[in-house]
Amino acid sequence: MRTFLRIILPLTAPGIAGGAVIVFIPALGNFVVPAVLGGAKVMMFGNLIEQQFLAARNWPFGAALAMMVMSVMLIMMIAHVILSGRRGAAAALAR
Repeated sequence: MRTFLRIILPLTAPGIAGGAVIVFIPALGNFVVPAVLGGAKVMMFGNLIEQQFLAARNWPFGAALAMMVMSVMLIMMIAHVILSGRRGAAAALAR
């Protein structure tokens, strides 16, 4: 367990972060592809926002959902930049 936490996890962390971005971003904004390919059986954030604007005609709620998604993504991106900056600075000090 100690080997995993000290060696394997730090080396694979960039790949895990990249995979999370590849999976999470389309789940937020993609509403055409699930509707065309799978019949939109699973509700995603993009589908819900689209439904609020088009089918329900509830523009304030749709706008609130869109702002919530954008703010969560902004917070996650800022956290990533801050954390990767610390790792870069720590690596530079270790040299």
